[in-house]
Amino acid sequence: MTDSDSVQPEDSAPRARRGGPRSVKRSLASIVLGFETIVVFLAALVTYGLSSIPPFVALGGGALLVLALVALIGLLRYSWSYPVGWALQAIVIATGFITPAMFFVGALFAAMWAYCMINGTRIDNQKEPS
Repeated sequence: MTDSDSVQPEDSAPRARRGGPRSVKRSLASIVLGFETIVVFLAALVTYGLSSIPPFVALGGGALLVLALVALIGLLRYSWSYPVGWALQAIVIATGFITPAMFFVGALFAAMWAYCMINGTRIDNQKEPS
């Protein structure tokens, strides 16, 4: 074994995250959106199974909403993404017109979103250096 074998290239070292510490608001929002993605996917399958609307609409609309939620998780670094999150919460509630149980589920997720936005912002403001 030579000395060159024990030296690791610089690229293999773990990289530090850019942009400083992650905000609590962003962390909580990504958690809510992650769980909401799973629930919306399952709700689309339920809507398809109930045959209340054409399969393409149920599965296509569900897939579109799931993709929007997943994309929003990646966009939470931008301040404009939080109003988009509110709009997606309203859309999830509106799916209750197709599957009535989604009024309740959407309201629960909207309440969790509101809680995370309010308390995440409060905690982030307390963490800022005075």
